[in-house]
Amino acid sequence: MHYVSVERLGKSYGIKPLFSDLTFHINEGDKIALIAKNGSGKSTLLKILAGQESADEGKCWINKEVKCILFEQEPHFFESASILDNIFAHDHPVLNAIKKFEAAEDAQDADKIADAINEMEERNAWDFDSKVKQILEKLNIHHLDQPVSSLSGGQRKRVALAKTLIDIGFENIHCLLIMDEPTNHLDIEMVEWLEHYLDKEKITLLLVSHDRYFLDSVCNEIWELENSKIYVYKGDYQNYVERKAARIESDQASIDKAKNTYRKELEWIRKQPKARTTKSKSRQDNFYEIEKVAKLKIEDKKVELQMKMSRLGGKIAELKKVYKQYGEKVILAGFDYTFKKGERVGIIGKNGAGKSTFINILQGIDEPDSGKVNIGDTIVFGNYSQQGLVIKQDLRVIEFVKNIAESFPLAKGGSLSAAQFLELFLFTPDQQYSYISKLSGGEKRRLHLLSILFKNPNFLVLDEPTNDLDLPTLSVLENFLMDFQGCLIIISHDRYFMDRIVDHLFVFEGDGIIRDFPGNYAEYREEQTAKQQPVQQQSTKSVEVKMKDPEPTLPKRKPTFNEKKEFDQLEKEIKKLGQEKEAITERMNSADLDYAEIERLSARFKEISDQIDTKEIRWLELSDLFE
Repeated sequence: MHYVSVERLGKSYGIKPLFSDLTFHINEGDKIALIAKNGSGKSTLLKILAGQESADEGKCWINKEVKCILFEQEPHFFESASILDNIFAHDHPVLNAIKKFEAAEDAQDADKIADAINEMEERNAWDFDSKVKQILEKLNIHHLDQPVSSLSGGQRKRVALAKTLIDIGFENIHCLLIMDEPTNHLDIEMVEWLEHYLDKEKITLLLVSHDRYFLDSVCNEIWELENSKIYVYKGDYQNYVERKAARIESDQASIDKAKNTYRKELEWIRKQPKARTTKSKSRQDNFYEIEKVAKLKIEDKKVELQMKMSRLGGKIAELKKVYKQYGEKVILAGFDYTFKKGERVGIIGKNGAGKSTFINILQGIDEPDSGKVNIGDTIVFGNYSQQGLVIKQDLRVIEFVKNIAESFPLAKGGSLSAAQFLELFLFTPDQQYSYISKLSGGEKRRLHLLSILFKNPNFLVLDEPTNDLDLPTLSVLENFLMDFQGCLIIISHDRYFMDRIVDHLFVFEGDGIIRDFPGNYAEYREEQTAKQQPVQQQSTKSVEVKMKDPEPTLPKRKPTFNEKKEFDQLEKEIKKLGQEKEAITERMNSADLDYAEIERLSARFKEISDQIDTKEIRWLELSDLFE
């Protein structure tokens, strides 16, 4: 089924054209990743498709049976309303029943719960209620009566994502899900759950994301928006990189050929007498077409970061018996570590585990409760934080950079002016005189990165550096960090980025426990998977041992009457216990249990498992007598 057709679409803000003459189509089942440089109009294009903005020119046709749902970077809420009211704002009988049930459960009102259960039964809403609970649990959304206005930026993003995933379940089957950077502010476990969720759902998807593992898992084709054209690449991110390189090489060859022809044609044009009007009209027309091609430029700029790093002394940083907690929440419990030259550490863990607090303590921004943090005299921290740019007043980009320094020292000698340095970071001369408030989110992040490096650090601390950066900038940033000679700490949910850069991980496991893992994230996941396999193999092996026939050494005796009776009874008891175990498993998977109920069911589950093991062993002993 045909979902969307776009023809010659264009959009400008003032004199700045974002894109023009765009033409593309989206069909049912497509899962598309949209890639473009920051400021190219990705978010604007998504809003046009969702009907939130209008194009200046061209046509955008959307099938009347298709509903577009947009998840955007800056979600909008009813600020005074609760999380519950915002998530369940969609007016649908089933959704209203679930909302009523969730509210009654939160209030612990037995009468309201009973009424809500009856309505859930009437609407056949239990299956979807289970799905809703899974979404809320996986995105760590609790206390549904909390007003949205009290939430942090990360919490707001997760609530918006939950609302989007719940909404698509209530639309008809023809739904186009449009997502703008959905993985920002999610921890790695949430990202992995979301990619699995989107991969298995039968949806049509248009996605903007910088997370390359996420793109590969969820999408089956990549669209690149460049120079007002959409380039389509089937396959994964690696295929996109290879085919783009081939395209640029081919385009450059075409331009070089056109330049040679242009020089010859220009010479012919100049030789013609000015008064003569019998020139070949077709040749003149052809000349102007060749001129257009010959004057094209391949815009494949890259951020080149050849910075001059401050000297590192013998002492880097040392943490001795560091403790930190907020109330009952333990962040660090006697943490000891000595950093060495050139270390590159990745930090992973669930949101709220204390990752940002740890790097703040290291840099002296926060104080530990006890213990010592000794920093070397030569250490210059470069702190790239989630907070982003902090400016007291709106400045032009060039003014902001010059306030840091007039020039930037290069590793090979010499220096760059502030304007030259900005150009390396893809800021054109026109953009340099734009006000910072007019920049896109990604352009502000790029400017923030520039300002950090301008201070010539030798110990970089990067807290979620990949958020809002485009893939071209990310690729070059990765190449720079691989050559960076100083120390490096990265907090990131971008697994591809972590795998390329870090040598080992600090795994925040909770309750102040920090594990030093010797490898990158992919290796850590392999280890976690391997830990589960031996348990499964051992379990299978133990069953095989139980089922194996023992070597007969003596003639078998016949079972007694009581043993026959016991054998028959054991079969019935094992079957009955197995059914109860399955029922408990199904109940525990429903995700609507309070803590006391979970504890009770877990205790009973263990009790039943032990009984089944004991009875199976006895059944095996007796079964040998009947053979």
